[in-house]
Amino acid sequence: MISTRKYDRKTDLALGLWVKLSRAHSCFSRLSKRDIAGYGLTEPQFAVLECLGHLGPLKQCDLSRKMLVSGGNMTVVVDNLEKDGLVQRADDPRDRRAFKVTLTGKGKKLFGEIFGRHAAFVTHAASVLTEREQEELARLLKKLGLGLREPR
Repeated sequence: MISTRKYDRKTDLALGLWVKLSRAHSCFSRLSKRDIAGYGLTEPQFAVLECLGHLGPLKQCDLSRKMLVSGGNMTVVVDNLEKDGLVQRADDPRDRRAFKVTLTGKGKKLFGEIFGRHAAFVTHAASVLTEREQEELARLLKKLGLGLREPR
C-alpha cells in the first residue's frame, strides 16, 4: 500500500524516487522476461548464454558474481543448460578445484540467433526515452548503484 502521508521534502523525494524506480524496473523486467520466454529460456539461462557469448569461457564462480546469484543457483542453471546441450563444463588447467563453462556449438548458434532479436526488443522498449535521456538515466543509475554498493 502506498502512503499519502507527507514527510519532509527530502524524504518525500527519496520515497517517490524509490517507487518510480521500482515500478519502472518491474515493467521493464516483466517485458524482458516475456521476450526471453519466447526463446524457451529462463532469465538466468539467457543471462548465462549472454555472458558466455560476449565474454567467452568463464569459471562458474565468475558467472555467479557477474550475475549476482548464489553458487547453488548457478549450478542448477548451468546443469539445465548442459542437459540441453547449450554449455559444457571443462576442467580449468590452472586451478584443479575449478572448471570453466563454455558454450557448445549449439549454444553459440542459439546465442547468435536470439541475442540480436532481444537487443532489438530492449532498444524498442527503451525508445520511450530519447538517446540523450537514456544516456543521462544510465549515468544516474550507475552513480546510484556505485554509491549504494557495500564495501568489500
